[in-house]
Amino acid sequence: MKKTKKMILPLVSMLVMSILLSACGGGNNASSGENGSSSSDSGKVTISFMHWRGEDSEAFNKTIAAFEKENPNIHVEMQTLPSNQYQSTVQSKISDGSTGDVFASFPGAQFQAFSKAGLFTDLTGSSFLSAYKSKLIEAGQKDGKQYAIPYQLVYNDPIYNVKLFEKYGFTPPKDWEGFLALCQKLKDNGIIPIAFAGADIGPGQFMNTMVMNNAPSDDIFTKVEAGEAKLTDEFWVKTLTQIKELNDKGYFQQDALGTKDPAAGALFIQEKAAMLASGSYQLAQNKQQNPNLEQKLLAPITVSADQAKYEGVHTTTFMLAVNSKSKHPEEAKKFLEFLSKPDVAGAYANQTGQNVTVNDVKYDTPELQVAGEWANKKTVFQPRFTILNGDNQKAVTNSIQAVLSGTSPEEAAQQAQAIIDQHIGK
Repeated sequence: MKKTKKMILPLVSMLVMSILLSACGGGNNASSGENGSSSSDSGKVTISFMHWRGEDSEAFNKTIAAFEKENPNIHVEMQTLPSNQYQSTVQSKISDGSTGDVFASFPGAQFQAFSKAGLFTDLTGSSFLSAYKSKLIEAGQKDGKQYAIPYQLVYNDPIYNVKLFEKYGFTPPKDWEGFLALCQKLKDNGIIPIAFAGADIGPGQFMNTMVMNNAPSDDIFTKVEAGEAKLTDEFWVKTLTQIKELNDKGYFQQDALGTKDPAAGALFIQEKAAMLASGSYQLAQNKQQNPNLEQKLLAPITVSADQAKYEGVHTTTFMLAVNSKSKHPEEAKKFLEFLSKPDVAGAYANQTGQNVTVNDVKYDTPELQVAGEWANKKTVFQPRFTILNGDNQKAVTNSIQAVLSGTSPEEAAQQAQAIIDQHIGK
């Protein structure tokens, strides 16, 4: 009997401990939903926010903290990828809904691919859309519906060093001959005229201002993809010829084709180069690294002054969307609604140096005001983003790199057109 009691007592103790542990742990365990967003017994959910602007993380962390304070039952987890990696891998990451309840999209080819894959939730009719300048969110529309909201307004025009221009008595030229003369004078004074990131972002950025006045119509690349025009036509061969001319005359830095964005930016920041072939999105980071810089934007005018249709290029990008596979679409929409508030958008803009598409935002920094000056200029939506097939877009930018490597403009255009021909009719 005593032996039996000795055996029973440990079993009873183990059972009691098991019940106590179960009671202690049962209330707070988060259970993962099918899409990786978590929800707990208390009703709190976690949504994922995915984008490519890692440099904005500090600003977004403040925004997220404010959102969570206002919405204590929603937690936002942010994940960022480098922009080139984002373009190539994000679709596979978000396609099963395991991440990116709210995600960002580039306009053009990526928006088209996401739309075709059915990844966007239709936001048409959402009350927060009224917070935006209606014309500036059109890039997120398809077939009359609003699938994404472009949050940033960027001017894809080269940046120039104002003090350096003033030192030598230069002003932004109004025609191609004037632009060539400016570059030559800068070179004669031992200054690199244009810092050009030929190894990565340079071709995709610089092509926009170079082609904007050469193009016979704003939809020329749409026509090229439809087989109604060709890259071997005058507009693109001329553009490639002019880029080659700048390179051949030494107006880019040495080995422009092998130069990546940070190295090109450093030449401008260190005031070794007078212009940087990028866009307004780099104004703030340039200023941060060289507080003495005074910067403005200019675009090469590739035609005579009387033939110029446009003064520059704009893009509405960083297009925010709700994943159609999200298990928490209402919470995701709440986050978008919060980002749409003028005070929230303004705080983001002033912390990151990015102009936004939201109405009634006040800009505090000179860099944001510089970009704001372009609101009244005649600009065209970024031509590169009117190319809706990713392979075609790459073929176009690769033709610029081919010219920099020594290929003739005619041959480079022909090689790019051959790739586009493969996609026509598919």
